[in-house]
Amino acid sequence: MLNRGNKVRSVGIGFGSPVPYETLRYEVSDAGVATIALDQPETRNALSDQLLEELGVALRTARDDAAVRCVVLTSTHEKVFSAGGNLAGFAADVPLVEKHHATERFPRLFQLLGELGKPSICAANGHVLAGALGIALACDLVIAREGARFGTPEINVGLFPFMIAALIYRNVPRKKANELMLLGEQISAEEAERIGIVNRVVPAGEFDDAVRDWADRLAAKSPVMMRLGKDSIYRQLDMSFVEALEYLRAQLTLAFSTEDIQEGVKAFFEKREPNWTGR
Repeated sequence: MLNRGNKVRSVGIGFGSPVPYETLRYEVSDAGVATIALDQPETRNALSDQLLEELGVALRTARDDAAVRCVVLTSTHEKVFSAGGNLAGFAADVPLVEKHHATERFPRLFQLLGELGKPSICAANGHVLAGALGIALACDLVIAREGARFGTPEINVGLFPFMIAALIYRNVPRKKANELMLLGEQISAEEAERIGIVNRVVPAGEFDDAVRDWADRLAAKSPVMMRLGKDSIYRQLDMSFVEALEYLRAQLTLAFSTEDIQEGVKAFFEKREPNWTGR
């Protein structure tokens, strides 16, 4: 997934000097695709506090970078996207209040993906398990490599997928959601596609090209319209039907005021590619 020729950007954390990421890799292509790759293969990308914190920083960096038009989340591990939450952290002998505050990183991350203002793809090049399934479901699109497995096995070690249950129920039919969470069994990428977790399942030899094709196509869309569209998708999700209709109508009126909608219509009639200004 990662182009070794691209520059790996560093990030400033807090008020200190810029420092490189330690748990992930961050690259931006010339097309405006930011690729964030989880890079803790020795732990199968367990979602430690540090990894979650750095992932949030990377997503905010992509959100605030005008050159970034699309975000891809993937992994450097050959077989695993992420095995989910850090079990050692769950069992650590620390005050309960510290554990409670630590879990706040999960909802913040899911909300950040929803409010990113740019399309996101989870490139599931390996198994997506437990809390990592929440990250995948919080993305706009999911492309899975053949052989990848999906599931919430927490129940098998005396836990329950509390933090991602809301995302599962918003993406998966209720009975299948119950099956995933109560039995704790893993499903194939093909089954994940059938029940709506995954958009596409791609053979290993075609996976990178498939992800790059979708990412580049998303990056080529109007950034201002993509942001308006993304925001509307996220915000109307839990509105009543009537409220959603009124909100979406207002968003359409706002879209009429943009330069990009004028350019898009003009380019259509002139049979040429549009030149987006992002305004």
